[in-house]
Amino acid sequence: MSNHVFDRKAWAALDVFNQMGNIGSEVGRAITAKHQGKELRKMSAFYRGMDLINATIDTWQTQKRGAIPELLRAREQFAETILTDKEDPTLERYFMQFAIAARGTR
Repeated sequence: MSNHVFDRKAWAALDVFNQMGNIGSEVGRAITAKHQGKELRKMSAFYRGMDLINATIDTWQTQKRGAIPELLRAREQFAETILTDKEDPTLERYFMQFAIAARGTR
């Protein structure tokens, strides 16, 4: 999807809170860039976020986790928020919960 390169093996070893928190960082960057009218930044963060979401889905399928439909819905809402005029005001908060939980596990 993009030229974003990351270690998928290391990504798969992260716990759910760190995976989702990192995805949330890209979601937040994309939304902020959208509001600022910075198209290149918006799309770069969008592609990185989608890469991380897709890698997480792959990992979860291998691990047979049950939350895949929830993550697929979040991916759909992220794409809709970034690529259309329709914006989900709860999207950043959804991912922020995981980032907060990840900090709490350190």
